[in-house]
Amino acid sequence: MDGKLSPGTGVLMLLGVASCFASNHLCARIAFDHGASVIAAVSVRATFTSVVLLVMMRVQGIRLAIPRELRGKTLLAGLLIASQSYCLYSAVALIPPALALLVFQTSPMLYVLLTWALGRERPRWRALWPMALALTGLALALNLGPGHVDKDWVTLRTGVAWAFASGASMTVVYYLNANALKPIDGRLRTFAMTAITALLVIVAGAASGAHVFPRDGLGWLGIMLLACFYCVAMMSLFYLLPRLPTTTTAALNFEPIALLVLTWLILDITVAPLQIVGALLTVSAIAWLGLSKG
Repeated sequence: MDGKLSPGTGVLMLLGVASCFASNHLCARIAFDHGASVIAAVSVRATFTSVVLLVMMRVQGIRLAIPRELRGKTLLAGLLIASQSYCLYSAVALIPPALALLVFQTSPMLYVLLTWALGRERPRWRALWPMALALTGLALALNLGPGHVDKDWVTLRTGVAWAFASGASMTVVYYLNANALKPIDGRLRTFAMTAITALLVIVAGAASGAHVFPRDGLGWLGIMLLACFYCVAMMSLFYLLPRLPTTTTAALNFEPIALLVLTWLILDITVAPLQIVGALLTVSAIAWLGLSKG
């Protein structure tokens, strides 16, 4: 049976996972700027993660067998991850990426609420306050004032709907991994889901001619690094979920903050004082939620 981790340890580890996901997004941006298509990036990262996990399981002697009664739920999780990627990129194509990411970051909170609603964990109503504070901090950190929001409200609503659908898809994946798929080894769970995603994206990309790879060395470096960061983040995330209290998953809200810092350090994008205040609010809310007892 999976051993539990303390809330404090869980928060620190999930902050690392969020930073890996943020690094993956940064490297993806570099790859896209140097000619890679979204389909190519998703195909590479899912295939790489699947291959690494397959080799790891073979070396460690883990049987590649999923119980018959869990195969349908495993397939569902893989389909949901593919759906999550498609929905989030559709949102980014319509609205500012920061807004799309903010809406998507409701998924850890939706996971907490879903777990409460289905009776898997006793509700902790005081946790709603740090959740709200974390979202407020994110809005400040991502500089989402009226002047930065698309004035085409139809496009805005559509983009937000795509982003929310992405978050909802990931919410169900979180729940399946922490509950229905918990009896399956974490490495095998992640392998099955990423392999399904890779197969779907490769087939869809080949059918539509959407696989376009980088045109230079920097682009290839970006696509290779995004695959590495994504692999580490996915493996760590699905290892941790069954071992942590659900409220600690709010630490994943640190992802856009980490991305904000990375783009400032690497891409030399200016960060306003109000954004720094928002970042501090978000980190404080994450610590409050993860370390609270009631």
